[in-house]
Amino acid sequence: MPTAIAVTSADLVLPPSDPQTPDAAVLPAPEARSLDASVADMQQLLLRYGSVVVVCPTSAPAAVERRLYAVRGLLESDRIALVRTDLPPLGAAVLVRQLRQLAACEFSPGVLASAARLLAHYIYAGAVLGSVSRLDRVPVSLSSHLKGWLPGAHFAVLAGPTPQIVRIGGSGDQRLAGPEFATQLLVARGQLQTDWPATALVPAWRIQNPAQETALPETSPGWWGTGKLVEFVAYLPDLPVLYQLVASVRRETCHWCGMELIGDRCGFCAAPLTALAAPQAAMTRGTTQELGTARGPAPALDPVPARGTTRALGAARALGAAAAAPAIDPRTVP
Repeated sequence: MPTAIAVTSADLVLPPSDPQTPDAAVLPAPEARSLDASVADMQQLLLRYGSVVVVCPTSAPAAVERRLYAVRGLLESDRIALVRTDLPPLGAAVLVRQLRQLAACEFSPGVLASAARLLAHYIYAGAVLGSVSRLDRVPVSLSSHLKGWLPGAHFAVLAGPTPQIVRIGGSGDQRLAGPEFATQLLVARGQLQTDWPATALVPAWRIQNPAQETALPETSPGWWGTGKLVEFVAYLPDLPVLYQLVASVRRETCHWCGMELIGDRCGFCAAPLTALAAPQAAMTRGTTQELGTARGPAPALDPVPARGTTRALGAARALGAAAAAPAIDPRTVP
């Protein structure tokens, strides 16, 4: 039985990449649904699928987060995972679709929930903006603010995995740091008229196929601080590559709730690994990883993918063709 993937907004549901990609359940906003009705909706998902992974962006209203915790508390269920992501709207939607793809495989709910943090490191999410004056989710230097007053100034902004801002349209254009592995480019157009993602990023990032287009999420102008934008995401599109990436990570058992997990924190109860600093807590078998310093009393470190894994993804297309097809559960979410 596949794990149900639920989202807090219809913006997070992209068209399926293949017929086997399950749908996502859209949870209505708190103002559109009573608490009792929300509890009943979640109870139906649990009865049908056993476990639910809810993806909620950190930019969502506080009322949405409170509703999710209230529903989980009233149901007293340990089968509901609340996954938060800092990705911008289009990047978060791509992450949700990747989780939907992996939900059709044999991964346990715990591995699926904790895989979201790993997958986010391979999603290059950004936008071309007409102004950065109201951009507060990516660090903006004073010089970028000043250049924004120049006529016709446009900026290419990368929100993740490493924030970066460059001015485009001049004689000395800088380049955004892109992925070192094969990706697909997804573009969503706002009010800004530019083809820069397709003309500049496709050759610079060695994207093998033409850029695909989708509708701009309704929350994108608020996230980026302007409606004059073109949002873009470079991501791993192939299920065999995603499958191998997640399957190659060492699995642990949560000491608190007993769920399987990858990385340093349980995706369901958020409990950290007890032996976080031990060498065996490395993310990928056969590779080593430098662990950062824990923030606060409860470590919540982002898993940094091992270099060996990143190099292996440099030939993602070849890897997808050579690797055996993953065991996919033919039962998908209707």
